[in-house]
Amino acid sequence: MKAAQVKEAGKDFELVDIPKPEPAANEVLIKVEACGICHSDAMVKDGLFPGIEYPRVPGHEVVGIVEKAGENASQWEVGMRVGVGWHGGHCFTCEACRRGDFINCENGKIAGISYDGGYAEYMTAPQEAIANIPDELSSEEAAPLLCAGITTFNSLRNTDAKPGDLVAVQGIGGLGHLAVQYAAKMGFKTVAISTSDDKEKLAKDLGAHHFINAKKQNAAEELQKMGGARVIVATAPNTNIIGDIAHGLGLEGNLLVLAATGETFEVSPFTLIMGRKKVSGWPSGTAKDSEDTLDFSAMTGTTPMIETYPLEKVNEAYDQMINNKARFRVVLKFK
Repeated sequence: MKAAQVKEAGKDFELVDIPKPEPAANEVLIKVEACGICHSDAMVKDGLFPGIEYPRVPGHEVVGIVEKAGENASQWEVGMRVGVGWHGGHCFTCEACRRGDFINCENGKIAGISYDGGYAEYMTAPQEAIANIPDELSSEEAAPLLCAGITTFNSLRNTDAKPGDLVAVQGIGGLGHLAVQYAAKMGFKTVAISTSDDKEKLAKDLGAHHFINAKKQNAAEELQKMGGARVIVATAPNTNIIGDIAHGLGLEGNLLVLAATGETFEVSPFTLIMGRKKVSGWPSGTAKDSEDTLDFSAMTGTTPMIETYPLEKVNEAYDQMINNKARFRVVLKFK
């Protein structure tokens, strides 16, 4: 089978022919139809994830058709359309798993990092990592929802915000353009925050009720004029803005950080103490959370904005994503 493989850290993707995998007893063999390219794939390409073994085929936004199921994974029937996201399996026995907190498994696997992922014509994955894909979504649309989608949807639904509450989304990019849609469709009074006026029409088309240009306006002050945000979702890795925007939180507000950056930001203790505010994060979710995300997306017409490439153009596709040239997600499409 054809695959795009990273042979060692820092090298370009190489198109290779490797054997088609066979599923173990608890695994499913998937014929890949689409695989999203995520910023987190840089962990594979650049060797940023501890202990990663090479060569490795990345990809954790995978949609395809079940071709074969192992003897302990018979609930996944041949011909079913399924997906695999960031959460690529768990051990069932660690403390977190015993409490049902599978996303925080001490021995958790990640598709495309712990084992070969979806930059290939076929891949195998543990049965507990598999999610059903609803018919209403195309494979290309569904793929980014298995990472960017679940991260924004699952984090928002687990906040204390209620319909009508003010929810602000900082950054209108790969995560943010989905967060705006989910926030609006969950019934929140949705504010989009960007540093570019050309995002205003897009944000409002996606469902935002208000738009703030953080270069021209003090975003925190504008949020306070609206009563203060119950939740501010930080999706763009601009740590200066993330720290400053915390002042826009209202009573018991939550600065929900989804932007995966290694840089730090500052929030004064006084800002958090007054009004019982907090800073939190959220780590995607399990296969069941993926199904919830996909079902809600299908029901509400929430889809990512994507650009598609064939596997043969994987280096071009990756460059488009990693340099933020795409609007907004990049997906490898298999024939």
